[in-house]
Amino acid sequence: MRSSTITLHQTPIFQPKFSSFPPKNNHHHHQQQFLVRTNLLISPKMASSSSSSLSGYFPIRSQKADSLSVVNDEANGFPTLMDYVGKGGLNVGDDLVVLLTHLQYACKRIAALVASPFNSSLAKHTGGSAAGGSAESGRDVAKPLDIVSNEIILSSLRSSGKVAVMASEEDDSPIWINDDGPFVVVTDPLDGSRNIDASIPTGTIFGVYNRLVELDHLADKEKALLNSLQSGSRLVAAGYVLYSSATILCASFGSGTHAFTLDHSTGDFVLTHPNIKIPPRGQIYSVNDARYFDWPEGLRKYIDTVRQGKGKNPKKYSARYICSLVADFHRTLLYGGVAMNPRDHLRLVYEANPLSFLAEQAGGKGSNGKSRILSIQPVQVHQRLPLFLGSSEDIEELESYGDVQQKVNPGYEV
Repeated sequence: MRSSTITLHQTPIFQPKFSSFPPKNNHHHHQQQFLVRTNLLISPKMASSSSSSLSGYFPIRSQKADSLSVVNDEANGFPTLMDYVGKGGLNVGDDLVVLLTHLQYACKRIAALVASPFNSSLAKHTGGSAAGGSAESGRDVAKPLDIVSNEIILSSLRSSGKVAVMASEEDDSPIWINDDGPFVVVTDPLDGSRNIDASIPTGTIFGVYNRLVELDHLADKEKALLNSLQSGSRLVAAGYVLYSSATILCASFGSGTHAFTLDHSTGDFVLTHPNIKIPPRGQIYSVNDARYFDWPEGLRKYIDTVRQGKGKNPKKYSARYICSLVADFHRTLLYGGVAMNPRDHLRLVYEANPLSFLAEQAGGKGSNGKSRILSIQPVQVHQRLPLFLGSSEDIEELESYGDVQQKVNPGYEV
């Protein structure tokens, strides 16, 4: 694995200084106030006439706020990520809170890296082939940005003291980190990095499992591999971080799916989308339909049907495709519909499983076109498969067409 470094000067990141349970972070929390107005971004200049005591601003989309109002984040239900998962909130346990503290710090660093004006030179240089791809496939060749992101996450997981194993898209094999770590982390450190030069959104995907203590007697390499090959149904937590116009961390700890937006004035992820519920049916499909003639008959028939409004939903579907897995899934999670890649292309362990966990926790589904993603037993760390994510009724209708998995790839490499 290559090493790359870059100097960044951006938003304060507030590095964690501990590997035990973090002290409550009180900076700005009791003074920070937020402006809320439905579907309206309010700037400090616009708000100056409403209040002269505001120390910072943050756009919150609220279905209940019909007029301009000033609210306090903690007192009015807008906790930070750490508050939300701590003893006053979900109470996910001290060990997981510590892990999340270090993981969010890593993602803040990656957000700064992605947004840096100095990243273009990194993005243009390629390294060796990605762990999950072939040497001939340029689409998945590891770039320095991927490698740096991988090193940032690995360093943070080591510092946490809570992780036994990390399995990453950028590493050939899982890495054994700590004999005493209670968790296993699987990750795609920087999904969509080839789009960075065009400022298209990218993301980090992660999943967290409990370490299988019954494997502790095995050699490090063997137990690292077997710990990483747990089925998605055993996930303790999963999430993604979207690096776009806002930096959004969306996560589930087994009790719903929740999204937190990075407040650059404080360095905190603030709860902005509690308990996300994906609509049971949407009106958007997301797929590279330039490959329409490579698809099997069932998938072509499904797409033809829904975009003509002749499916179970009488409305005509629209196509929206960013070609960034995290971005396409994020939109689908909020608006409904289906995001898909019908080829054996996406990775089960660190892409399909975490995102399917989030979809199910939001009331949606994750499928390979035939069966539930979370029920599939991985046999390889970099195992690939077709992936269909989205609204439950849309996924069920798509599966009813039978032949929706693309098994041929004429003209381009997997």
